[in-house]
Amino acid sequence: MLIATKTPLRVSFFGGGTDLKEYYANNSYGSVLSATINKFVYVTVKQHNRLFDEPYRLNYSKTEIVDSLDAIENEIGREAIRLLNVQPGIYISTVADVPSGSGLGSSSSYAVGLLNALCALEGRRTTFGDLAEMACHLEIDVLKKPIGKQDQVSAAAGGLNHIRFFADESISISPISARTADLHDLFGHFQMFWTGVTRSADTILAEQKKKIRDTSAFLTQMRDMADEATRLIQRGQMDIQTFGNMLNVAWQFKKKLATSVSNPQIDEWYERARKAGAIGGKLCGAGGGGFLLFCAKKSARDSIRAALPELRELDIAFEPTGSTLLFPATQGGEHSNLRSLLRERDGSRVETVP
Repeated sequence: MLIATKTPLRVSFFGGGTDLKEYYANNSYGSVLSATINKFVYVTVKQHNRLFDEPYRLNYSKTEIVDSLDAIENEIGREAIRLLNVQPGIYISTVADVPSGSGLGSSSSYAVGLLNALCALEGRRTTFGDLAEMACHLEIDVLKKPIGKQDQVSAAAGGLNHIRFFADESISISPISARTADLHDLFGHFQMFWTGVTRSADTILAEQKKKIRDTSAFLTQMRDMADEATRLIQRGQMDIQTFGNMLNVAWQFKKKLATSVSNPQIDEWYERARKAGAIGGKLCGAGGGGFLLFCAKKSARDSIRAALPELRELDIAFEPTGSTLLFPATQGGEHSNLRSLLRERDGSRVETVP
């Protein structure tokens, strides 16, 4: 039996950092506005034929062939297998559209996609809430990663969402009710550039968590910006100039959260893009490297590209679907999009809000 899943990566626009428990548990709630993009993590899982005499085989940036679960170095793979009690004789292969450590939530997308595949292999019916909750438990509770919960929810649900995080550990997710044409037009004003620097978010987020008491005022303003941007988009009042200006302000706040969020080189690239016509932008993810995202009028795209000749551009577009079961094909659209998953809500702690 072979299972394949496709799980999107995400761009977080506003409110990043308020999904950390150290913030939302002490400040009423956290709030994030984020969207999934058309770049994916693909996971293939199959029951391994015993003729190979390989209890566990994992292929990703390296190949692992081990006899025991504890010997698996890929910690997300190891703990996902343990969490679902998948028996030996398992083959897992993973490929992605972008490098890991790029600030687009690839680790959480991998966790969600792998859990989706393993649940299907075991014959377990899951909702997007189940997948998000399991992925959060795996990364935060089991692996003790100093991360928040937005990436797991975005990867599982897909689309443009306003996500709130509450002190009782419940989560609300509100799909943005803008027209698809409007969302595609919004993304047509984005440019993304690869800095060539990969990094682990753990160190940056660990510092950010320690400083939350000192930076909570900045985080609250970032949280409120997520709420305000959501209202403007839903009312059809969000224009590119306003969105870009808000991104620029949010980026200035974000740089105050930890010393390693930015550096002189990143700041230089950012200012060069601004002088070339970018209204605003940000470094995706925790910071320190990865992708630079800019918002600009379409007429400025060539100028921005010329101002950053040493950086490689990545074309992105809006992706409306979350983690999807590619093979075997699903029946009746099950797991294929957010709307079908919302119909399957069964009391998961990840809840939806109309």
